Amino acid sequence: MKNKTKSIGSKSLSNRTIVGIICIIAALAICFGVAPLVNKVSDGKTEVVRVKETIPQGSMITEDVVEVVKVGSYNVPENLITKKEDVVGKFANVDMYAGDYIMSAKITSDMHTAGDILGSLAGDQKVISVTIGSFAQGVSGKLETGDIISVIVYDSKQGGAFTPEELQYVKVITSTTSKGIDKADVTDNTQPVTVTLLVNQTQAELLAEYEKTSSMHFALEYRGEAGQAQKYLDEQAAYFAKAGA
Repeated sequence: MKNKTKSIGSKSLSNRTIVGIICIIAALAICFGVAPLVNKVSDGKTEVVRVKETIPQGSMITEDVVEVVKVGSYNVPENLITKKEDVVGKFANVDMYAGDYIMSAKITSDMHTAGDILGSLAGDQKVISVTIGSFAQGVSGKLETGDIISVIVYDSKQGGAFTPEELQYVKVITSTTSKGIDKADVTDNTQPVTVTLLVNQTQAELLAEYEKTSSMHFALEYRGEAGQAQKYLDEQAAYFAKAGA
């Protein structure tokens, strides 16, 4: 009986010894294997775009209000923007404040309403309204926010029409009735009498001159996807860059 008891005690001790050895091995594996791997991952760095100063909703994001910083790559959300060029020139979907990291959901490449565009003015951009001389001259009242138009000028002195290179592609902000109601908010058949355009200084001065001296038709060049519309505006901007304006 004593031998049997001694045998059971020895076996129990042996089991505890094995368990203890396994625990020691596991602890060593964690200390020298898993822990360094976790530390390595947590010490890894990645670049993200961070806001330097307040960017109001609807504003265009310029290079001076954002910066690229390095942060720990562990557990960083996949939708964080990592390149400055992916945000500069885009618009803020929400108010952003100094220290915020920019996520893809916080920016957009297009402004959908006249209010959005008016709130996003930056650099040399200006807003000017010109008169729609007749139903036909304003594309039969169909001009909408985001349309790309060209301005055809009729000069009675020269007896001919032409499209100034400076006004080949211009973005429509809105068209407005005599009561100041934007096209998007009109609920009856009232027709717009002015069209409001997003322009630079040179374009604004030309339009102001033609408003007084000539007759203007507005020809629709493009309506649709924002990226494609931007290509027209980029082509117009390239003209001014080449001309040194």
